[in-house]
Amino acid sequence: MTSAALPLETLVSPERVLFFGRVSKREALEALADALGEAPQVKDRAELRSEILKRDELMSTAIGRGIAVPHARLASVTDLAAAVGLCPEGIAGFEALDDEPVRILFMVAASSTQRDTYLRTLSYLCGCLKRQGLRERLLAAHTPEEAYRLLVGGCG
Repeated sequence: MTSAALPLETLVSPERVLFFGRVSKREALEALADALGEAPQVKDRAELRSEILKRDELMSTAIGRGIAVPHARLASVTDLAAAVGLCPEGIAGFEALDDEPVRILFMVAASSTQRDTYLRTLSYLCGCLKRQGLRERLLAAHTPEEAYRLLVGGCG
């Protein structure tokens, strides 16, 4: 998948980049779902929050290397949207296969009809976030705008 096929600047915005201190897994997921629920593509914030929590209870969304990609496809979402959470201290409880605490969360919501685009997007983001240099720069960012620019530029 090329970067032109996935315009990250349309998926995420600086307003949906959150920085976390010490939080629980649930607190991080709820805060990120609430931020993502503000995206114009999301029509039912409560449903998104509920489904994200259910999805992560069913199976951890941690993919290793300090990354988790919580996600949901819902009829109340009109198009792909995302939010990012950064926690340099790490969030325990995600049960990652490598036992690393999660430091970067990339939450994705999509329409229930966007199966292929949704799967390609998840795959692309996972590949992008596995770049150690990008992860380190994101975790060192000081503002949502800086993290947004790093993400959009680093995945391009």
